[in-house]
Amino acid sequence: MKIVNIDGVCTNPGDLSWEPFKKYGDFVVYDRTEPDEIYDRIKDADCIIINKSIITNEMLAKLPKLKYVGLQSTGYNIIDIHEAKRRGIVVSNIPAYSTNAVAQLVFAMILEVTNKVKLHSDSVHSGDWCACPDFCYWKSPLEELDSKTIGIIGFGSIGKRVANIATAFGMKVLVNTPHPVDSEDVSFVSLDTLLSESDIITCHCPLTESTEKLINKDTIAKMKRSAIFINTSRGPVVDEDALADALNSDRIRYACVDVLSVEPPSEDNPLLSAKNCIITPHIAWAAVETRARLLEILEANLKAFLEGHPQNVVNP
Repeated sequence: MKIVNIDGVCTNPGDLSWEPFKKYGDFVVYDRTEPDEIYDRIKDADCIIINKSIITNEMLAKLPKLKYVGLQSTGYNIIDIHEAKRRGIVVSNIPAYSTNAVAQLVFAMILEVTNKVKLHSDSVHSGDWCACPDFCYWKSPLEELDSKTIGIIGFGSIGKRVANIATAFGMKVLVNTPHPVDSEDVSFVSLDTLLSESDIITCHCPLTESTEKLINKDTIAKMKRSAIFINTSRGPVVDEDALADALNSDRIRYACVDVLSVEPPSEDNPLLSAKNCIITPHIAWAAVETRARLLEILEANLKAFLEGHPQNVVNP
């Protein structure tokens, strides 16, 4: 049994272990793989493990031994799952492993905007407090979250966790989702209502044809000018030109994004030079505990497949 991981380094840059995978067969892991290297590395594999490397239908046609694809992610747009099923290839993903970590980053971003911790720490270290005639000072208006309204687009496990934390802060929670559920703590509303009434808007929807560029010039125009916009879902949910224009023209106050339409971004991505824009390099999932959980599920998925009862299958 040959098992090849062609996208290992982001999941495990060396602080975790691939050792458990070696008991299932001849296991090979590559840190990263260029597109023109993919086929040669997986052509003899029975099972492959991938993250961002794209497996094309043309490539699938040339992989008669391949029976299993283990995704190191929740999303599965890097492979045609229907074509894989037609060829008898099982594809498993990693669901709901990063819920707590993503919600945590959302509030780290919110609190950076409202409390300006880094701004004030830098000020103190530069000597401003030593020279201050008063016992305290602030360099920017500070805000409470209590009684603010947060709008959550998408209400899967991450959206629900964000809502729970927001409620603990005393916030009013609005949610837009195709699948409302019974809840005393949130109000399910139309997208237009959410956009117009929220002080903070955070995206937790999947990337689909209907959500691609959901945040665009028209939807941004419905937001408060004081709004803070957050995206930790998928980069293409946002029209980046429109968001940059809105920030630079003070149409909205702040944006915080952990994902971009192309990753790594090109140097001319408009958000890189937009004002009042916090950008983190797709790290919401990267806490060591989160990645360890991912590896545990990845191994369990592989073991279940080899034992004849595959789990977390996205192409049943």
